[in-house]
Amino acid sequence: MLGGVLAALGAGLLWGLVFITPLMLPDYPGLILSFGRYAAFGVIALVPAWFDRQKLRQLRRQDWIAALKLALVGNILYYAALATAIQLADAPLPTMLIGTLPVVIAICSNWSPHDPSEAIAWKKLVLPLTCIFIGLMLVNAAELAHMEGKRSMRDYVLGGGIALFAVAAWTWYPIMNSRYMKIYTHIGSGTWATAQGLATLPLALSGFIGYGLIQSHHPEMNFAFPAGSQPQKFILFMLTLGFLASWLGTLLWNYASQRLPTSLAGQLIVFETLSALLYAFILRGTVPAPQILMGVLLLCVGVSLSVKAFQPVSH
Repeated sequence: MLGGVLAALGAGLLWGLVFITPLMLPDYPGLILSFGRYAAFGVIALVPAWFDRQKLRQLRRQDWIAALKLALVGNILYYAALATAIQLADAPLPTMLIGTLPVVIAICSNWSPHDPSEAIAWKKLVLPLTCIFIGLMLVNAAELAHMEGKRSMRDYVLGGGIALFAVAAWTWYPIMNSRYMKIYTHIGSGTWATAQGLATLPLALSGFIGYGLIQSHHPEMNFAFPAGSQPQKFILFMLTLGFLASWLGTLLWNYASQRLPTSLAGQLIVFETLSALLYAFILRGTVPAPQILMGVLLLCVGVSLSVKAFQPVSH
């Protein structure tokens, strides 16, 4: 369990990077950021694919179809929605909605577990989930104060709606990914991360080309296709996300998914929220307000209680 929790922490630290990228590249459409990140993920995955080619050859057709579905929903659609929502509504609201994922995933996976042995009594989840939920609300209520006057109501509402789609996509992804890895335990964490990267590559490249073709008929879209106004910065960020957040983050998450009950792993996505918050304050060069620190403390307490709740009782 400790190895799984540490792997989930590592994945969260890397995934936190995806929240600040749209703010660092504000004039890049969310779709371009998604296609760019996952094209980089696919290209980077070619390297471990070469060294892991024997295990990849053992994957069946159904494994590749599963990897393709996971790549489409959990990679392309999720990040396109998240990046677009952040650019429309600013970071706080989408971050708050995405921040509910630990609670949403835990409830969904405990409600309908793949294996009955993974489920625990709801009364054991009430206290940790309540702590996590209140902590998220405290953190994001303070962050929402930054929203006033910076976005139109139309952009705010539209961004919130798109962020809810991202929540749905990333509720489905970790549950389905975890279940698949627990059924087919012969597939290693690294092999499955690489397979998802390879499955993502044609999707990302097709999307990139499709975007360029659509823009060629709609010049009012006003984006300097393909690499935008800051090509070097864009390529650097995409390669960084492709390697750290996508390949390495997916590898660590797969490791955690194989070793932890799905509803516990779902709660550990809170590490992503905490990391995103940390990076945002480093970027701003400010110290978090007491309300935010209290929220972070509650998040940590909630995670600790969750880990304790899922530990087997010794006799």
